[in-house]
Amino acid sequence: MTDDVWKRQEIESPCVKLCVIHPETRLCTGCARSIDEITRWSKMSDVERSEIMAALPTRSAAPKARRGGRAARLLRKR
Repeated sequence: MTDDVWKRQEIESPCVKLCVIHPETRLCTGCARSIDEITRWSKMSDVERSEIMAALPTRSAAPKARRGGRAARLLRKR
């Protein structure tokens, strides 16, 4: 795989090549974009890309809180 796609004259992609979609947020844990945003990226206008780039810092791709570990599993079994 080459990285030629990242060298085009357009707004830089936020992709960090850590592509995993979180099951709860449905956002990529690497770049915080949705699947729709990722697939449409190369077809978007500069304005659309700029809007997404501006929104990315406010997104949380993966929840920060822990799910509870063993204690939570034991509570769910009751």
